Amino acid sequence: RDFCLSRGLGDVYKRQQRRVRGRSLLIPVLLVACIYFVSVNAAACSNTTQVFQVDLTKPTTVWSHFWEKCVGSGHAHLGLREDWREHLKLAHDKLGFQYVRFHGLFDDDMSVMLSETAFSWYNVDNLFDFLLSIGMKPLVELSFMPEAIASGTSTIMHYKANITPPKNYTLWYNLIHEFASHLVSRYGREEIRQWYFETWNEPNCGFWSGSFDDYLTLYQYTSRAIKAVDPLFKVGGPATCQSGHISEMLDYTSKNKIAIDFISTHEYPTDIQPVQRGILKKVISQVRSIVPSNLELLYTEYNDGLYAYDTFSHETGYASAFIVKNMIDLQGLVDVLSWWTFSDIFEEGGQVSSVFHQNWGLIALNTIPKPSFRAFELLHRTGNRRIYTTPDSGYATVDLVATTNGTEILILISNHDVLGKPLDAQTVCVNVVGLNTAKNYALTLYRIDDDTVNPFFVWKNMGMPTYPTQAQIQTLVKASEVPFSNLPYERNGESLSFNVVVPPHGVAAVAFNI
Repeated sequence: RDFCLSRGLGDVYKRQQRRVRGRSLLIPVLLVACIYFVSVNAAACSNTTQVFQVDLTKPTTVWSHFWEKCVGSGHAHLGLREDWREHLKLAHDKLGFQYVRFHGLFDDDMSVMLSETAFSWYNVDNLFDFLLSIGMKPLVELSFMPEAIASGTSTIMHYKANITPPKNYTLWYNLIHEFASHLVSRYGREEIRQWYFETWNEPNCGFWSGSFDDYLTLYQYTSRAIKAVDPLFKVGGPATCQSGHISEMLDYTSKNKIAIDFISTHEYPTDIQPVQRGILKKVISQVRSIVPSNLELLYTEYNDGLYAYDTFSHETGYASAFIVKNMIDLQGLVDVLSWWTFSDIFEEGGQVSSVFHQNWGLIALNTIPKPSFRAFELLHRTGNRRIYTTPDSGYATVDLVATTNGTEILILISNHDVLGKPLDAQTVCVNVVGLNTAKNYALTLYRIDDDTVNPFFVWKNMGMPTYPTQAQIQTLVKASEVPFSNLPYERNGESLSFNVVVPPHGVAAVAFNI
């Protein structure tokens, strides 16, 4: 049997698909992968403690791809770069992202305000035109303060974003009103009514030199300016870190009759120490309970955690298992969930040149997809209906979801726990019931773990070159592809059973046509 195919789920780019010489770097990886594949056996579930039943006879429920609504980036000026655009198009085409959010649309490097009364939208148009041309839209973060109307000189990050309040809130109102009016004239009201306008970024975590009361004043002027152009445009906030100030935002807008269409905030699993498995579900459930049902809830930043540089968690299978587990957890709780970020083309501390440097992107420099990218690729393949599964809460470290698009069933399994905790490979048995007794099924197994989708470890074995050659880049792209194999199973009338061994911080996907 062909247990060790290294072909991926999809193309990356034709220029990256040429046959790679010197494939000896991949041989140890594929040999280890074969061990895991052979460990899959066709025994029934009686000898396995972690058993799931997928029942096709029960009614299905909605499986929303809420994680695809938006993805994050660095600052707006990056959107004028060709390589940034290449990465975003790849993320849109392969992962299904619909909106992109970034800081600094009004920073001076975008030349938006040349004086208190002189506006220039050329760079903004150039960026937004590109987004629309590839089928995406901006989730517009209204930040930071143009120096022409800033009350001070405090800045943050490598690109010197001004974080002070306006010296006159009427000047800020004029900026927002002119901006929204320009968008209408260029793109039309119907288009802009589909966009989101988020006021500022993390006013409670170092991105705003004023008080939170000052921020609420900023929001008031922002909301009124946006609604003056079109009452149906969507505006919201407070865009806080750590799910903060939600109640204050709701109270302020309600008491002062200020329009608000959505609540936005951020949460990272490392925000609460010690880190807990499943903490995002706990926090977001609490926030959802206080946000009125008529308001959308947007988490416009999250990822697998703000860990120290030397953990390399963003570069390995850890991130992929975190993603799958949390997309299962958060189903039905949040309207928009935006991974921070889609690319390692990122300049908050200046652009780092090393291929892998513990940045948050799904795509490393030189257009190398990470395991996190591949996790979203598998999630994008899931259907829009969730199949009834027991137990629905998973096991200690294992979670599972089964979905269908009407022609294919895809079963996703993750084995995840927080960094630093002991985690073993887990044998999972899945029993699928309600099948057509007259039909034979061909099951395909896909894997993401540190022994299979592992460009970071291949790069380490290369000697961690900061500036890899084109041949090395192609080898790393090849190492990022998802291997697949035929999966044996045991058939019993209208049911079938299979076992899968999921390595620590691993993801397994089983697909078959119905």
